Amino acid sequence: MSQLEAWSPRVLAAVRIITALLFIEHGLMKLVAFPAAVPGLPSPLPTILLVAALIEIVGGALIAVGLFTRIAAFICSGEMAVAYFMFHASKGFWPALNQGEAAIMFCFIFLYIAFAGAGAWSIDAYLPASRQSLARA
Repeated sequence: MSQLEAWSPRVLAAVRIITALLFIEHGLMKLVAFPAAVPGLPSPLPTILLVAALIEIVGGALIAVGLFTRIAAFICSGEMAVAYFMFHASKGFWPALNQGEAAIMFCFIFLYIAFAGAGAWSIDAYLPASRQSLARA
């Protein structure tokens, strides 16, 4: 095993944690305008954006701490795929022009985490074997 491979679970965990914290920030911006409101967001939030914000906050928190990581990451990945096709793709083909780069990146990072697992520093790693199978579902 090379030195880089030995660090793989920790780097995966760092990517998981940072991505999840950024995802939580997106949800908080929608729900409570922290650290700032999303420009042009209607008030009150339409139901679809309220659900999206809750998925981003709760799913992001689960992914950040590494609890039920695979299922949470899969749901968050799906939310970002829906967000891209509902809100970005209709504005044009190129993600750089339709402002969909973040949605695509979140989608594929969470899809990877759903398959790779939480890596190091996760609650999932400390669950009993019977509960780990749920976390891997």
